[in-house]
Amino acid sequence: MSQAQIWKGSAFTIERKEGKAPGTVIFHLSGPFTARDMYGSLTPNALRSMFNFESMSSEELPAVNIFDLSDVPYMDSMGLGMIVTQYVRCQGKGIRFIAAGMSPRVLELFKMTKVDTIVPMVATVEEADAH
Repeated sequence: MSQAQIWKGSAFTIERKEGKAPGTVIFHLSGPFTARDMYGSLTPNALRSMFNFESMSSEELPAVNIFDLSDVPYMDSMGLGMIVTQYVRCQGKGIRFIAAGMSPRVLELFKMTKVDTIVPMVATVEEADAH
């Protein structure tokens, strides 16, 4: 009989902060980026509003969105879908989107689904924040 793998780490959290480069917003994600963990921590509306910039004027829009995934051990299709959705939103507003600091497991998911051919990726947040 096999047992399911259970993540014993911290709960899923998102912290929004300003980057070093002007107009840069960094979203530091921590914990498993899965539907179960996301919606166990945040309501769908709270999660959507965290990334939303629809109500901002063009002068208020950030120039760059960096998703710091360095503390995300793994993600499911819902987490991956949220990244792609945010990438598309950014593209529509002329905002650069960069995914940074993927673990080998998350990077493998990006490669397997070919998201790595669409979403710009860098090894570290520092590298992304310098652009």
